Amino acid sequence: MLDFSIEPDFQAKLDWATTFVREEVEPLDLLFPHGGDPYDTHNEKARAILRPLQDKVRAQGLWACHLGPELGGAGYGQVRLAYLNEILGRSYWAPTVFGTAAPDTGNAEILAMFGTEEQKARYLRPLLDGDIVSTFSMTEPQAGADPKEFVCRARRDGEEWVIDGEKWFSSNARYAAFLIVMAVTDPDAPPHARMSMFIVPAETPGIEIKRNVGTMDERDNLDEGIHAYIRYDQVRVPFDAMLGGPGEGFKVAQARLGGGRVHHAMRTVGKCTRAFDMMCERALSRRTQGTLLAEKQAVQQFIADSWVELQQFRLLVLHTAWLIDTQPHGAARTQIAMCKVQTAKVLHDIIQRALHVHGSLGTTNELPLAKWWMAAPNLALADGPTEVHRTTIAKRLLKNYRPAEGLFPSEHIPPKLEAARKRYAHIVEDDSLAGRADS
Repeated sequence: MLDFSIEPDFQAKLDWATTFVREEVEPLDLLFPHGGDPYDTHNEKARAILRPLQDKVRAQGLWACHLGPELGGAGYGQVRLAYLNEILGRSYWAPTVFGTAAPDTGNAEILAMFGTEEQKARYLRPLLDGDIVSTFSMTEPQAGADPKEFVCRARRDGEEWVIDGEKWFSSNARYAAFLIVMAVTDPDAPPHARMSMFIVPAETPGIEIKRNVGTMDERDNLDEGIHAYIRYDQVRVPFDAMLGGPGEGFKVAQARLGGGRVHHAMRTVGKCTRAFDMMCERALSRRTQGTLLAEKQAVQQFIADSWVELQQFRLLVLHTAWLIDTQPHGAARTQIAMCKVQTAKVLHDIIQRALHVHGSLGTTNELPLAKWWMAAPNLALADGPTEVHRTTIAKRLLKNYRPAEGLFPSEHIPPKLEAARKRYAHIVEDDSLAGRADS
C-alpha cells in the first residue's frame, strides 16, 4: 500500500526545519551567493556562520540524514528524505548546513561501501563532519558522460597506479581535499568493465587544474567557476587506492548516482514551490490595465498549470522514494529516470512563468528567479543527459510489450468485433430480446 503519511514526531522536525531554513539559512544565500561559497572551507567568515547552524541541525538529529546511524546519520528512508529535501531545496546553502551537499553525499557513500579503514579515517570522517569537501571526477572533454568513450587511463606500475588523461567539469576540485577519479584500466574489456575508480588526494603531484570553467551565472573575469578542467599527468597513487575491484568503476558510479538524481528532484520540488509562492504573491500585488494580474486569464493559467505540474512531479518523486524504500534494489530504476527527465523541465517551466509574471524585475539580480532559471540547463545534463534517461525509460517500458502477431494491430476492430459477436452470440442472435434492445 502506498503510504506517504508523516508521523507527528517527524512532522515536528519538518516544521522546525522549515522555520530554520527560512530564517537562518536563506540569509547565507545573500551574504555568500557564489556557487563555490558553500564548498570553500577557507572562507572563515562563512564558516563562522555555518558551524553554529550545523550544530543546531545536529542537535535536532537532522544531520546527514541520508546516512545510516553507523556513519552518524539518522538512516532515514527516501520518503522521509523527500519531505526534508523539499525544504532544503529552498536554499542553495541548506544542503551544506544539513550535511547533504553533492557531490560529497555520493562520495561519502562510495567511501563507506568501498574504502579501506585507513581511507575512511583520513577522508570519510572529516567529510561527514563537514570539515572537508570532495570531487567526483568522471566526465571527459571528448566524451561527456559516455563511459564507452573515456580515454583517461590508469596503468599498474609495481605497487602503484599511474593515472594519465583529462577530466572535464569536476565540480569543486579547487576546494577538494580528495578526488574520486574514474579511469580506464582494461581498454579491451566490454564497455562497462573497462574502468575502475580511484581515490586521489588533492595534493598528489601531477594534478593540474587547467581552468575552472564558469557556467551561466558565474563570471570568468572574477574567477568564479567551480567546475574544473583537469589534466592528470603521471599521477601516482598506491595500489589500494582503487575503490571496488578492477573493472567495477561503472558499478561504483551507479551506486552513487541513483540516489543523487532523486535528491536533485526532491530539492527541485522545494525550489519550484518557492517560485510558485512568489508568482502568486506578485499576481495579487501588481496591477496593470486597471486590474490585478491575478484577474488576467493568462496569469491564472500560469498559476493553474504550474500547480498541476508541481503536484504531479511531487507525487512522482514520492512514489519513486517509496519504491526505493520498499522494493528490491533496482526496482525503481525507471522511476528514477522519470524523475531525472522531469526535474529540469518542471524547474524551467515554473520559474519561467514566475519570472514572466514579475516582468523586468524578474530578470534582474534583485530577485533570485533569474539565477534559478539559469540552473535548469545544468540540471538537464547533471548525472547524465536527459535524453539518455528518456532512452532508458523507453527501453525498460518496451520490455513489457510484444509485437502484434498478425498484419494488423492487436486493437484492430474487425477481428475483435467478430470475437465479441461469437462470445455473446446466444444473446445477440436471440430474436426474442430484440424488442427490449430497441425500447
